[in-house]
Amino acid sequence: MNILLLGSGGREHALAWKLAQSPLCDKLWAAPGNPGIAQEASCVTLDATDHEAVIVFARENDIGLVVIGPEAPLVDGLADSLRAAGIDTFGPSQQAAQLEGSKGFTKELCQRANIPTARYERCTSLEAAWGALKRFKPPFVLKADGLAAGKGVVIAETYEEAQEALNEMFDGKFGSAGSEVVIEQFLTGEEASFFALTDGETIVPIGTAQDHKRVGEGDRGPNTGGMGAYSPAPVLTAELQAQVMREIVEPTVSTMAAEGMPYSGVLYAGLMLTRDGPQLIEYNARFGDPECQVLMMRLESDLVELMQACARGTLGEVATPALSDDFALTVVMAAQGYPGTPKTGGTIDLGESEAEGAKVFHAGTRLEGETLTSSGGRVLNVTARGASATQAQKCAYAAVDAIEFADGFCRRDIGQREVRRELG
Repeated sequence: MNILLLGSGGREHALAWKLAQSPLCDKLWAAPGNPGIAQEASCVTLDATDHEAVIVFARENDIGLVVIGPEAPLVDGLADSLRAAGIDTFGPSQQAAQLEGSKGFTKELCQRANIPTARYERCTSLEAAWGALKRFKPPFVLKADGLAAGKGVVIAETYEEAQEALNEMFDGKFGSAGSEVVIEQFLTGEEASFFALTDGETIVPIGTAQDHKRVGEGDRGPNTGGMGAYSPAPVLTAELQAQVMREIVEPTVSTMAAEGMPYSGVLYAGLMLTRDGPQLIEYNARFGDPECQVLMMRLESDLVELMQACARGTLGEVATPALSDDFALTVVMAAQGYPGTPKTGGTIDLGESEAEGAKVFHAGTRLEGETLTSSGGRVLNVTARGASATQAQKCAYAAVDAIEFADGFCRRDIGQREVRRELG
């Protein structure tokens, strides 16, 4: 089978790496890809917003499965266009992708389906947001309703900070994503991520992870798209995972199916583990980035078989995904200036970074002649496995230290919370 993968980040490099390992994959195409993805796939220039162009390419190249990596094409309805053209597609419909595309949509669905989540108010104007703010206590959780590349959440410690953040949101800081804002009650607990595959009816778990959103060590500084992650998340015990499936994921899938917008693809639940049990923070309609990288390092099942079953509605006929008992940990190497304006064009020498079994997934890279350079904020995802979080962390940072990237930086404490637990 020929497969087309859409996307160009570290998540897509990890997906390409795993898809290419499948005996079901005859030829893998990627659009637009990156230098790392080009090691696994033939890269082609395609505009994902031009649905007809993607359909024509798929037909001309006998594509049997399209895998949509990022969230924007899903929210734009590309999966609907491909399915209407008779092309198997991994990823939810435009209606179903509202789970990520609109924070307000998700909160209202939680209300209808009795899914545990924080108290909230949905605000469509600055004046309404100021009024709603008075009904919450600090710290305040402010979320741009739409897609904001993982940066649309502000935690304001004081009323004055919240007012200023709301001013910026409605003034266009996050573009159209901030034209509506959701204000939430602050939840206390530990965050973790739960991933499941579904064809709209059958649901199977595909792993847990914990990520590091803040740019600075010790979880300080502004939010980013993610500075590192590890899997599994032992804090999500088997009992808690069963509870998440029962109280959060299953009601979501069944409610969406009953309301005429069945969800097909990967469902990524961001959770807060509170004293009252797991509560949903948000949903993503695609694999996380960088969580995907650690999940793919642990996945032992055939990814093509799983994705094709989701696309065809036959997930109940394939085996539940198998994951290694090993830990996987990824460290994001970012360009100086990130998450603001990153310094691009810096040269990168990967050296012997993969010599001891680590894998370097490319995120924001490009080739200038034979020289690898940075082209974005998050540049590399240096990923390793180990029998424990401690071993995986040691291996990942040894690989980081083998890379020459003068314009880059990374956090040196990825996975440290789990390492401390292991050390007692």
